[in-house]
Amino acid sequence: MNIDEIQFDSKGLVPAIVQDSVSKEVLTLAYMNKESLQKTLDTNETWFFSRSRQELWHKGATSGNTQEVTELRYDCDQDAILLLVKPSGPACHTGAYSCFSGSFQSDLEKKSGRFDILSSLERIIAERHAERPEGAYTTYLFNEGVDKILKKVGEEASEVIIAAKNRDSEELSWEAADLIYHLLVLLREQELSLDEVLKKLEERHQAK
Repeated sequence: MNIDEIQFDSKGLVPAIVQDSVSKEVLTLAYMNKESLQKTLDTNETWFFSRSRQELWHKGATSGNTQEVTELRYDCDQDAILLLVKPSGPACHTGAYSCFSGSFQSDLEKKSGRFDILSSLERIIAERHAERPEGAYTTYLFNEGVDKILKKVGEEASEVIIAAKNRDSEELSWEAADLIYHLLVLLREQELSLDEVLKKLEERHQAK
């Protein structure tokens, strides 16, 4: 598609939604004009237009928290843009992983699916990866690096085996939970989403 086909508004702007390409968490909503969109396409990093300062701004230019663009989409009306990115740090100026950290209290929160905890855990791990809060165990793992994470995955897998051999359901559920958590940390470190893993499972199921 040609950039000229994007439907900018009367002020020459188009809303741009930024989404983590791994966790699928929405990180922020910003605005682009034609120049910032072109710079984003040219550099593979996010550029926006500040409505308050009336100027272009490069995400991470001062903080270092840049966003590598992995995919750029537009909607059916061509008047909104979605950017899938690999963030190198927090997206929000407050230091939070996402600008959308608040939530409305409603009955919707009482409704949960069977595996909602996996999505929540993936999101929290992504937050820890971006924000690196001091004292958090997940921060420690990311700071130590992939070798430490791999060691923990191996240790937890061994403990799952031992618990299963002991026929101890309580111990097995505990160790299995630890293994799943450390596996999700590893997936984040490798920039691989849980969605991709589930997709592989689905493909194998359909192939049978």
